[in-house]
Amino acid sequence: MSKPVIVIHGGAGAITRAVMSAEKEQEFIQALSAIVASGQHILAQGGSALDAVTQAVRLLEECPLFNAGKGAVFTNRGTHELDACVMDGRTLDAGAVSCVSRIRNPILAARAVLESSPHVMFTAEGAEQFAQNQGLEMVPPDYFYTEARYQQLQRAQADEGRVVLDHDGASEQSLSQNDPLDPDRKFGTVGAVALDAQGNLAAATSTGGMTNKQAGRVGDTPIIGAGCYANNATVAVSSTGTGEIFMRTVAAYDVSALMEYGGLSLQQATDKVVMEKLLALGGSGGLIAVDRDGNIALPFNSEGMYRGFGYVGDAASVGIYR
Repeated sequence: MSKPVIVIHGGAGAITRAVMSAEKEQEFIQALSAIVASGQHILAQGGSALDAVTQAVRLLEECPLFNAGKGAVFTNRGTHELDACVMDGRTLDAGAVSCVSRIRNPILAARAVLESSPHVMFTAEGAEQFAQNQGLEMVPPDYFYTEARYQQLQRAQADEGRVVLDHDGASEQSLSQNDPLDPDRKFGTVGAVALDAQGNLAAATSTGGMTNKQAGRVGDTPIIGAGCYANNATVAVSSTGTGEIFMRTVAAYDVSALMEYGGLSLQQATDKVVMEKLLALGGSGGLIAVDRDGNIALPFNSEGMYRGFGYVGDAASVGIYR
């Protein structure tokens, strides 16, 4: 039996390493390390992969450094619309929510959908009502506000109203934010995948979406097979990047299909999806994956990706740049 392992990501994007202070880098490294360690602890205690990925993503949602939950980006209306998804590789059960703005931890709502509903996805008011009925913590919309994200919206709207998900040149203002990945060119999704001691796989993904996105837009994050997928027969995957391209290529499921039907290894399958198929359509970003044998892959075609992993009993390994 392979050693249990947890893998996480906090989004992909463009590097501005020249302006990153050692203190800021340490802040990200410590956050990623602590979250990996939390997942390792659950797995070491015999906990399920599903519990490990749910907890890891909940902690990423609670950390304002990342674009999910607290610190999520703004829509073009100056509001927050959050999406999340979780999938159990053992049963292929899944739960997802989209366009929610009052649920403190969207990933917990997705988990409640998986466990307590015959449906797979709820959206907007219906999702919030479901979460409230499940006893989940609700918050006022301004709970998600951070000044850095608000300034990011102001810059995006001043720049002819562009939706910030491109790799055009970084503005001086964004560089001055001292963010290791230029915040105006960062794909802000978080996610986790895990293999537990019972050989079960699970995946979870959560996001605030794109800065200045049109209200009501839903990306790949809550879509089964695009931003999130897990199947004990093959692999667990969580994606981050240009959501529309991940949806059009059914990127997360494609990794599984290449392994199951094409006989590719985890590394071959993830490289083909991220370095060939996504790029062919102009897609940028990356994904994290763990297969049923405990092999992991963290490919990205962008300049950087917040990421970390840890096998039970080993030290956590985290990174930002290539």
